[in-house]
Amino acid sequence: MTTYDLSILIPARNEMFLGKTIENILENSEANTEVIPVLDGYKPDPPLTPDPRVTLIYNTQSIGQRAVTNQACKLSQAKYVMKIDAHCAFDKGFDRKMLEAIKGHDDWTMAPLMKNLHAFDWVCENGHRRYQGPSGPCQECGKETTRDILWQAKRSPNSVSYCFDSQPHFQYFGDFAKRPEGQGEITPTMSLQGSCFMMTRQKYWELGVCDEAFGSWGSQGIEVATKTWLSGGAVMVNKNTWYAHMFRTQGGDFGFPYPMSGRDQEKAKNYARDLFFNDNWPKQVRPLSWLVEKFWPIKGWTEEDLKKLKANKFKFSAKASKTKPAESELIESEPRGFGRELSRIGSSLRVERPTTDEPTTYEPTQKHEPTKGIIYYSDCQLDPKIADPVRKRILKISKKRDFPIVSATLKKMDFGVKNIHFPSLKRGYPAMFKQIMAALEHGTADIIFFCEHDVLYHPSHFDFTPANKDTFYYNQNVWFLRTSDGHALHYDVNQLSGLCGYREQLLTHFRERYEMISKEGFSRKMGFEPMTHHRIKWQNVYKLGTFKSKYPNVDIRHPGNVTGQRWKKKQFRNKKLLINWKVTNTKIPGWGKTKGLIKKFK
Repeated sequence: MTTYDLSILIPARNEMFLGKTIENILENSEANTEVIPVLDGYKPDPPLTPDPRVTLIYNTQSIGQRAVTNQACKLSQAKYVMKIDAHCAFDKGFDRKMLEAIKGHDDWTMAPLMKNLHAFDWVCENGHRRYQGPSGPCQECGKETTRDILWQAKRSPNSVSYCFDSQPHFQYFGDFAKRPEGQGEITPTMSLQGSCFMMTRQKYWELGVCDEAFGSWGSQGIEVATKTWLSGGAVMVNKNTWYAHMFRTQGGDFGFPYPMSGRDQEKAKNYARDLFFNDNWPKQVRPLSWLVEKFWPIKGWTEEDLKKLKANKFKFSAKASKTKPAESELIESEPRGFGRELSRIGSSLRVERPTTDEPTTYEPTQKHEPTKGIIYYSDCQLDPKIADPVRKRILKISKKRDFPIVSATLKKMDFGVKNIHFPSLKRGYPAMFKQIMAALEHGTADIIFFCEHDVLYHPSHFDFTPANKDTFYYNQNVWFLRTSDGHALHYDVNQLSGLCGYREQLLTHFRERYEMISKEGFSRKMGFEPMTHHRIKWQNVYKLGTFKSKYPNVDIRHPGNVTGQRWKKKQFRNKKLLINWKVTNTKIPGWGKTKGLIKKFK
């Protein structure tokens, strides 16, 4: 059995041009590519031409566009999959160019530049031509017409950037393509058109990009792009190659192959609203507000919309379900009556904001004291006798000081104002850094205190306020407590569990750290505590700061610790680091007797 590098998945129902699409793919393919079309409740006329690179699936009854795309993907053994519509043409070597560009970026979703496909004209015996649309007699002389297949990509428009507004409706995003970050051969896009996208097969299943809960059709591009971005990946457009898509929403025998109703489209939008606007997608490590800010300003979004989204107070207007699609959506769907005229005027109907050199950001009109919050991360494997008292203490401090907690865990947990959980992640350092990144993404406070599941935090720890936004601060007032006998140890040390800093800067670092781990894996050379050494040349460098709270935190050392603990000076290679070394078997300042403490964990 041949192993392919790329599988092209084609959901098809009542598609008159499926055969032409497959023929065009095979003709222009230059890579090790297969095609898997699914005939969803129909048989093509004329029949498809057999080819060893084509595996055909036939359903006697239609099951829906998303369902058949999943059906095709289940047959694939390739590393990459590309979903396309069944009425497209392609650039020479499109698959090779896409594979070359996406190699090494397994968290990307990529689409080629999109052109419009001029598939055919209607022609009568007098030579009168009518641009593709519903069948019927010549509109000039009334004589019968026949279809003249052209299968040509139009010169314009060339679409390379897309977005969605706050409803959400699909929009073309020409403004972004004019910005500096929209320049280049491979550029990011907020959303996708939905007729063509490519990703690894593993990511396809991991992200569930054809979730049948959306319904058969609708919001496909929004679903795929948003899931990619919010999970920590990126959505890119490869301008080095193209595909041409035939738009066919003029009704009659040139309409959608699947039943399409406003109710079904609104159902898909409502599902997207609940999933993404309410941060209910369990695999996201970034909030939707991050994506909106990344591409800001965006047509159809106001500063008030963004402000409410960031505060988790976003409300859709009562007229949301009745909102008309933007004019850019009308261009995408080429409604009845536009025909050749639309192909001539191209993008002139698009409503665009004035071009700006730099994206604007929302700034509060009044100065405010920096807010404080907590992130909590855990692998959920700690003995509850330790984990429960630690969480209760953090929760008590949080409520008293009104510090919101965002928790990121490997199992679902009702802890904090928001819990992000990763049931598919395995315990380990990469998982821990992904949890930290996710918690920072979802936080809203200016200043963040890191909290771990086996550290008893003293309230005085949270009195500290960083003086500098570009400095990461570590609380060096910490004692290590051995649960086996109550022995305790202190020396001035910088630990991740005692880290405090401004969220924006912390998030920048942990994004960079996680990206490096994703590409190169974790090594102890990298270490755990940011900015405590210079073994790694980070792109974004911050300063190191320390503080000591009035009373110490207590780091509980137990059999389940991921990292070990040395209890004697001779066990340390660099004894110069052991500043303010102290040991005790009796009391820890602010906490009382050590044996009394460990009784709480037994």
